[in-house]
Amino acid sequence: MTARRILLWRHGRTAWNLQRRFQGQADPPLDDVGMRQARVAAAMLASFAPFSIVSSDLRRASGTAAPLAELLGQPVVLDPRLRERSLGHWEGLTRDEVGRLYPDELADWLAGREDCQPTSEPRSEVASRALASLTDTSGDTAVLVTHSATAIALTGELLRLPLTLWRGIGPLANCHWSELVRDDHGWRLRAHNVGPAGPVIPVPIGVELAEEMSPDAEALDAGPPGDTVGADAS
Repeated sequence: MTARRILLWRHGRTAWNLQRRFQGQADPPLDDVGMRQARVAAAMLASFAPFSIVSSDLRRASGTAAPLAELLGQPVVLDPRLRERSLGHWEGLTRDEVGRLYPDELADWLAGREDCQPTSEPRSEVASRALASLTDTSGDTAVLVTHSATAIALTGELLRLPLTLWRGIGPLANCHWSELVRDDHGWRLRAHNVGPAGPVIPVPIGVELAEEMSPDAEALDAGPPGDTVGADAS
């Protein structure tokens, strides 16, 4: 049975995030900041007492899940269906490099035209595989550790939003999450982009980490307003 509450948790920062490099299904690990983000966020998420932790098998996601699993004494179920959207020939390139090599594709992406890269994975397929991963959740609350574009696609699917409205959900910052709950009427979004940065912090994190997780730092990950692909890729 699918869990009643799902916490969609985006991975912590990687060096590629900082470099504004498209990640897709490439597998860079967390950087030092990302590992610290994961430890702080884990302390917050532990208060939900999740019954299960399911993670993308990419290292930046499984590395984010590890501190929470350690706190709770629970295993992490690795599920490739929670991987980021494949970005084909963009993966590993910075935005500037994509702009030089594929200017028309980048222009389409910035304008919000869907599936503009001919070698990328369609967003609808991302949503379908992520939705199938819910079969491995159980109990009252489950944490799904995933990626920004995948989280948006799954949220849009659960809320039954048209594909054209998914972009309005907005990208998750590194190590932030969305909370979705299920009742007799279906799924609803209870909270979005919750995490350690800013006034929502319930535990002390220290000046150094607070500066690293400032809005200016997160803006490096977020891409243009309303962007979904670049939110995880850059």
